[in-house]
Amino acid sequence: MSKEMKLDENKKLDIHEILDDLANYRPRRRGWSWRTPVPRYKMHSFEYHDMAESLKKYVPLPSAKYFDNIDPQGTSSITTEIASGRFEDDIRRMRMAAWHGADHLMVIRTAGQSHFEGLIEGTPQGIGGIPITRKQVRAQRKALDAIEDEVGRPINYHSYVSGIAGPEVAVMFAEEGVNGAHQDPQYNVLYRNINMIRSFVDACESKKVMAWAGIAQIDGAHNANATAREAWKVMPELMVQHAINSIFSHKVGMEKSDICLSTVPPTAPPAPSMYLDLPYAVALREFFSDYRMRAQQNTKYMEASTREATVTHVLNLLISKLTSADIQSTITPDEGRNVPWHIYNIEAVDTAKQVFQGLDGFGDMVKLLDDGPLRETAREIKERAVLFFEGIIEAGGYFQAVEDAFFVDSGNYPERNEDGISRKINGGVGENTVYERDEDYLAPVTAHYGYNNVAQYDEGAVDDPASLIGGSTFEKPEKIIFIDELDENDNVNVRLEENKELREKELIKPEAEWQGDGIILLTMMLPESKRVAEFAALEIGKKMGLVDCEVINKEVMQAAEGTRIELKGRVPFTIDKATLVIPEEPKTLSDDEIREEVKRKKMVIVAGTVGEDEHSVGLREIIDIKHGGIEKYGMEVHYLGTSVPVEKIVDAAIELNADAILASTIISHDDIHYRNMKRIHELAIEKGVREKIMIMAGGTQVIPEIAVENGMDAGFGRGSNGANVATALVELRKEMEREEV
Repeated sequence: MSKEMKLDENKKLDIHEILDDLANYRPRRRGWSWRTPVPRYKMHSFEYHDMAESLKKYVPLPSAKYFDNIDPQGTSSITTEIASGRFEDDIRRMRMAAWHGADHLMVIRTAGQSHFEGLIEGTPQGIGGIPITRKQVRAQRKALDAIEDEVGRPINYHSYVSGIAGPEVAVMFAEEGVNGAHQDPQYNVLYRNINMIRSFVDACESKKVMAWAGIAQIDGAHNANATAREAWKVMPELMVQHAINSIFSHKVGMEKSDICLSTVPPTAPPAPSMYLDLPYAVALREFFSDYRMRAQQNTKYMEASTREATVTHVLNLLISKLTSADIQSTITPDEGRNVPWHIYNIEAVDTAKQVFQGLDGFGDMVKLLDDGPLRETAREIKERAVLFFEGIIEAGGYFQAVEDAFFVDSGNYPERNEDGISRKINGGVGENTVYERDEDYLAPVTAHYGYNNVAQYDEGAVDDPASLIGGSTFEKPEKIIFIDELDENDNVNVRLEENKELREKELIKPEAEWQGDGIILLTMMLPESKRVAEFAALEIGKKMGLVDCEVINKEVMQAAEGTRIELKGRVPFTIDKATLVIPEEPKTLSDDEIREEVKRKKMVIVAGTVGEDEHSVGLREIIDIKHGGIEKYGMEVHYLGTSVPVEKIVDAAIELNADAILASTIISHDDIHYRNMKRIHELAIEKGVREKIMIMAGGTQVIPEIAVENGMDAGFGRGSNGANVATALVELRKEMEREEV
């Protein structure tokens, strides 16, 4: 066994540590882990109704700072799909996703792998996904062991068992501790044109192995509504595809609790999506109540707009909440942009988490109607699905129905548009490669499907055929032959050497998906038509010094008035961390700490925008309780308005026996903002009150250090908020009290 890894939350993952002694790594568990619901879970001052155990370490939502930074976790396992093409960078993304709550990490394999006739070895770089190799799977499972220890929750690792090498991949997954996998022979037939007889025979072997390893199976039925011309019309077919794979898997030997239907709402706005999609979800759950549901976001209609994708995602999540989902997928704008960025994986996970948090207890307050269009439409979908099955039987069975193009036909069955996918029974990849077993066929291995003739050799080995060879690789992992890199130019070691400086030195470069890729995203609005804006944006990127510029999203604001552009480009430089001047992070007290101090001793504030300055919004946000300003802590604030003479603000403070002056100043020409600060300070000295009154100034052009140089006790620049100012007031007053003593 290889040495266990321990992670430090303040240190980056060490890829070399993961790769070290990988040949001796053994997975520590098999099977899928579901979340544990906690009834009446109490966090902060809330009681949650359908939440699971919280994480040990996590990154909460930004708004969690108002609620003691709690991060409640829903009962659905949350998926993030990862497909950058470099497994070593995906491990880092897995860690990020786990900290945000993902516990189903799904590695989308490279599309061409369906046609590979055996396992790939080494770790080549993929295009449009990861080549699934033993080394890659083992390295990621080893890393996930350490990550799940770090966050305090089991993490499920997932990929695909499909294609010509499906059974071989299933065996490797069982050996390497993979917890979930897609397996659906219909996917092979319809979308990869693999011979249907070969595909179903291979599926028997694959599913038997997956059942032994407790690997949760997800089907591929959702691909029909991603492919059909009018996806909302294939709902009866989706039901049929789910039924075929589910009962087939169960008959092969899978537990129903390990069989998951991949359900995707077929529509998206501007279609009336909820009206169409909710009845389908209800019908599906009524027909397949014995099975698990894995809900995935609709991607067929996804464009490159993150806003549009997020809205569709939230609508889909609402359906999940109304009808239950055991696993919640979070397909992101990666699908539309083909840019699998770290940030979009994390945003999608956070979207799911936020919706589940916000809808906690929703099912206790709303009820789906038992009559009306919801149930009527659900019943109609089920009736059409039954008719579809009858049509398959009448045509001569499933294989003949595929050849007759029953599937992915965008007619609402029994209507037919004649636009379905047709595959030949005696055609496709792997045709004529299924052979009848000889009478003395022997397979002395575990989890083998069908007749293996063991009794002829040893009747006592019928239930344990691997005992004939002293155990197969399932029982004796030391029998696994671990093959390391085969290509001297395309492997993980070469890639790690390329970005060695960024990992080992104090150098920083932005990244989107790979360490050192240098990619950044710029958002701009150009007052031009879409076509003009696109090429103007490319020129702007070049003039900014970016290389490999590419427009990845265009949204028209109005045909003549402007276009929103998102531009991707690379920066051709790195930043040396040692040269950065990083001021100490300002201290911010908790709301309770500030309130306690103000309660102990009343605090009176005089505030105003000084000089000839008419700006008021910024100061009001610092003051007003509505904006989270200092009033909420019980401070008494006397607001004098805008264009307040510096003499007046000082006199008012004296008259009101104020503890502090807050001066806002936005206008900065000729350094008038700093000259006003200096004058307030000097006036307070002249009037003999400077030692008694705290004086602070802020504004978008204020640099805190320069404000202090001009007599202020503290300065606040862009981005400051009420908590920052209140903390400074409380801390400074305590310091002044100590000096008096």
